This record gives sequence, structure tokens and C-alpha cells, in this order.
Amino acid sequence: MKDFLAVSDYSPVELQEMLDLAVALKKELKSGGNKPLLKGKVLGMIFQKPSLRTRVSFDMGMRQLGGDALYLSPAEIGLGQRESIADVARVLSGYVDGLMARVFAHDHVLQLAQWSSVPVINGLSDYNHPCQAMADALTIIEDFGSMKGLNVTYIGDGNNVAVSLMHICAKLGANFTIANPEDYDITPKAIEDARKFAAVSGSKLTFLRDPHAAVKGAHVIYTDTWTSMGQEAEAKKRELVFPPYQVNAALVAEADPKAIVLHCLPAHRGQEITDEVADGPHSRLFPQAHNRMHAQKAVLVKLLA
Repeated sequence: MKDFLAVSDYSPVELQEMLDLAVALKKELKSGGNKPLLKGKVLGMIFQKPSLRTRVSFDMGMRQLGGDALYLSPAEIGLGQRESIADVARVLSGYVDGLMARVFAHDHVLQLAQWSSVPVINGLSDYNHPCQAMADALTIIEDFGSMKGLNVTYIGDGNNVAVSLMHICAKLGANFTIANPEDYDITPKAIEDARKFAAVSGSKLTFLRDPHAAVKGAHVIYTDTWTSMGQEAEAKKRELVFPPYQVNAALVAEADPKAIVLHCLPAHRGQEITDEVADGPHSRLFPQAHNRMHAQKAVLVKLLA
């Protein structure tokens, strides 16, 4: 594969190899630093959306591997507005060794990959968030040793994060359950793909409305913001729909006693998650955020080394 656009593009073996590499690179970093596997390589980072974790994790990941990263703000490029995506991709391909794009429309990242002659990494689109899913899987594996046979429950909006989490669970043999309100389902195409992957891995997919039913026996409880970037106009409506889907201490108590809680951040504390849970013993929010860097380093090495 030239690009990293979706978890669904990779086989279970390839995903597991990258996760094993992430574990090895993280260990190596802690025992004195990474080998300069990307010495002389530069990653161009295109941002349509603001970012904390995506920007810093890719930038630091490249530096730790001996390479460099170049930040390109929305004002500098105006992807598809000031200049066509095809032209931007072809121009940047002559300057850098790889591109990471954090975009609104998934089609933008697909077009970049189509026209770029260097690898393109999807740093987030409205359809999916594959880099986040790799960090999620790494975090789960650190706690449980493997994804196989675990019960992973997602509570809330069937958004881009839910899509990539569902796909990595279905690929690596974890059972995926989602509880979301009506009209906030995961897209049918993403579910169709997940069913195909689950048929191969033996994982079970469950789609519910009731969060309490969804967390029964859960080893992992995952939530995300009720209103994603670009949906600000719907915020008021969503704030009326989603309160029953809050991940609070009472809900966590209904899961497996050793359950861990994940959130891709930023968290709107007091909405989708309470302080008590986010800062409590079940929380893995910050190791998960740090694992963005470690998981992405494995992707960078696979594509650029």
C-alpha cells in the first residue's frame, strides 16, 4: 500500500505488524531513543481543521525518527479553493517525502492520494479517523495483550471515530457494540464493510439504542464529543438528544470490573463524559492520546522508511 487512508485498506496481518512495530518503537524510545529510520525525510502536514494531538504527535514522531515535519495551515493552501487539490498534490510531491492531511471532506484526502506521487496519510476526515483507531488498538493491547475476543463498546454519535474503531475491531477479532440515538447511526457503507471483515475474523457486531445494554460485559467503553468540528450549527439540537449517552460512573459500573474507558479527545467534560470517569481509575484517556504518536510512527516507518 502506498497510502494510509483507512483501516479497511489493510489486512489484519498488516495492521497487527504495524501495531507490533508501534510497541517496539515505543519501547526503543523509552530505552534511549529511536534509530533515525526517517533521516532526511520530510512530512508535509496539511490542516483544514485545528489540531492539538494530530499536529504535535506527527511532528514529534518525525523528529524522534530523525526526520522533519512541515506544518501547512488552512490559510496557506486553501485546499480546493485557492488551488485545485490535484495541483496541490502534484506540487507538494516534488518537495516532501510524504503528506498527512486533516480535512473536512473525505473526498479531499482521496483526491490528494490520487494525484500525489508520495504517500498520503489520512489525519482525519468526516468519514473516518484511521490514525486514531491505531492508537486505540495500541492502548487496548497494552491493557489486555490482544484485541481478539474483547468486547469494545462505543457510546454516542456514529461518527468518523466510530467507523475506524468498528473497522479495526472487526479486522482484529474484537466484538464491537455501538449504542447511539436514532438518526445518528454509522453510515451503511461502513457497516457493510465491517460485516465482511467480521465474517473473516469471527468478531461480532451489535447495533443498539440503549447504552446500558451496550456496556454489559464490555472490556472497553469508548465515547467521543456529541458535536464534531463542522457540526456547530447542530450543537443545540444534539445537546437535547445525547444526555442519556453520557459515560458516567453509574454506566461504567455496569461494565466488566476491569473495563477501561477511552476518548479520542478533546473531551467536553460534563457532557459525553464526567470528570469522575475521565480522571478515574478506569480512564486511559492520556496514555491513549500519547499513543497517537507511537502508532503513527509505525505508519510513518511503513510508508516512508
